[in-house]
Amino acid sequence: MTPTAARFTGNRLRASASIEAVAGPGGATRLPVLASQAPLVLRRTPDSVYLVGGAAGPLGGDSLALRITVGAGAFLRVRTAAAAIALPGLDGLESVLRVSVTVADGGRLEYLPEPVVVTAGARHATLVSVALADGASLVLRDEIVLGRHGEAGGSARTVLQVSYAGSPLLRQSLSVAGTDPVSLGPAVLSGHRAVGNLLLAGPPSGTPPSTTRPGGSSAAPQADGPTVAVMPLAGPGVLVTALANDAVTLRKRLAWTST
Repeated sequence: MTPTAARFTGNRLRASASIEAVAGPGGATRLPVLASQAPLVLRRTPDSVYLVGGAAGPLGGDSLALRITVGAGAFLRVRTAAAAIALPGLDGLESVLRVSVTVADGGRLEYLPEPVVVTAGARHATLVSVALADGASLVLRDEIVLGRHGEAGGSARTVLQVSYAGSPLLRQSLSVAGTDPVSLGPAVLSGHRAVGNLLLAGPPSGTPPSTTRPGGSSAAPQADGPTVAVMPLAGPGVLVTALANDAVTLRKRLAWTST
């Protein structure tokens, strides 16, 4: 698959990518649609589809869109090859990544990107919308790191909207900035520079058969001091939120699944 060219409007780039997974013979999953535009370049491996950055960024003003469709009984794991580095643009605009997901009955999606690092002066938004059919399941990870080494970091906002069987399951938004005292205060980041979520949604059979706490012990997700919060949802699912001072520690604090 050769990515098509992205569109430019002034200093702004617009690009999109699409993945469709369907159940094939013998339980194998086929990918009839795997279409991308640089910098959203898709590459398939034996166990995952990777989103490979085809250019630097995202840069301020860029508008990127990823559409994922998982059919009945199909399984899809989506990863990114490396962390995304959000950089400021020439005109101070926000870069935006929109992820739209649909999972049919019996389908399962594991969306496990690497962190978004928001550099000084950058403004970035990640907007995720998920529609799960009754019997569908989802593992979704979302991580933000404010700044590279020695940087305060820019501004980041995330919006996560998930519905299950036609009813709202989760509506969450977060806005933080590396130079904002409120963001760094005790009510939000509590002085940390990395924040992340791990969402397990769907029926119990759709979640990993065993969960592994950091250090290798098996246990159900539970709060782990002031840096980890676990919220059972009013529906089939649980949301784990963690704070840390770096990406490695954040990942460990979110490592309750086998993925």
